[in-house]
Amino acid sequence: MSDSKKSYLVLFSSTVSFTVCFMIWMMFAVLGLPIKEHLGLSETQFGILAAMPVLSGSLVRVPLGIWTDRYGGRIVFFLLMLSAVVPIFLTRYADQYWQFLVIGLFVGLVGGSFSVGTPYVARWFNRDKQGLAMGIFGAGNAGAAVNKLIAPSIIVAFGWQMVPTVYAIILLVTAILFWFFSYSDPKHLVSSQVSIKQQLALMKNPAVLRYCQYYSVVFGGYVALALWMVHYYVDEYYFDIRHAAFLAACFSLPGGVLRALGGWLSDKYGAYKVTWGVMWVCWVAFFILSYPQTQMVISTVTGPLNLNIGLNATIFTILLFVVGIAMAIGKASVFKFISDEFPEDIGTVSGVVGLAGGLGGFLLPILFGFLVDLTGVRSSSFMLLYGTVCVSLVWMHFSFKSLRPNNNSN
Repeated sequence: MSDSKKSYLVLFSSTVSFTVCFMIWMMFAVLGLPIKEHLGLSETQFGILAAMPVLSGSLVRVPLGIWTDRYGGRIVFFLLMLSAVVPIFLTRYADQYWQFLVIGLFVGLVGGSFSVGTPYVARWFNRDKQGLAMGIFGAGNAGAAVNKLIAPSIIVAFGWQMVPTVYAIILLVTAILFWFFSYSDPKHLVSSQVSIKQQLALMKNPAVLRYCQYYSVVFGGYVALALWMVHYYVDEYYFDIRHAAFLAACFSLPGGVLRALGGWLSDKYGAYKVTWGVMWVCWVAFFILSYPQTQMVISTVTGPLNLNIGLNATIFTILLFVVGIAMAIGKASVFKFISDEFPEDIGTVSGVVGLAGGLGGFLLPILFGFLVDLTGVRSSSFMLLYGTVCVSLVWMHFSFKSLRPNNNSN
């Protein structure tokens, strides 16, 4: 088989596998709601439960990226999927909060698949097509939307315990199919003379830290909202779990599928311009979404005037859809930066940057819950995100101020 056909088979099989992995990684976004009700959890406790898989999936990204460089993406991806099958299945037998937290750490290992698939796919394509290839692979983020479409129906029909059973079977079948429809190439491996210490030294590079910061916003924010929005729709707009999950998918789906568009735009216009535009779109949208539901009584010459100010579910969903598109494009543009500047260390650098994004996705849902418990204002989650984007825009402006004449090379 020609290398060209192999490259597209690798891209297809890796994208499907990553979609399944991301679906499972976001499992507690829906599964956590009946568990929250059953255990009587607070908002903060729910945030910790939903985010626990994100923590482990983030922490393993650096070693997985290194192992991918050294041993190849095919074997690492395959073994990673197999390692999570049993923990996912055991979720159905948990009945205490601490048990769900521990199992969530093991389930979250599949979240590290991004740092395996990104360099694995990228090395099968020429540099001028790497942005698009990584964007197509990154479209597997749509697994968050798949989870929101599948899990509620299973819960309603068979109870929440059936969800981990079905997901474990899906992951096992996916791992087997991936092995038979993927390939390896020894030329893609980093020389064994390069030590792990040397690879980890890249974490000190200012450019790597800069891209970590960008990704913590576009990916960390995406993961956090994907975990939180079903819960938000249920408590803020009083939808049942199926309708809430469907509306939340309006954010998750474009946030995953359109990542390929972000890769294409980054190849065409450069990573800097695309990322800068994404940050501004998020800034405007989060400003509007931050406004809480407000009731005011104004004294007029004809008597009191009652005003209700706030976003209805339709406008809220449209704005969330726009944010999903922006974050999808931004996730791809950040990794275009990486493929341009670190072509020989894509695995290691993507692991570090993915770690930063994943940690953002872990901390934000916990902070969302804490702010709701503290203030009682549910839109406080968007106030927090608005603040993070403000900081990001300022940092990005000054980071590239001296480099701006060279932006065309990005």
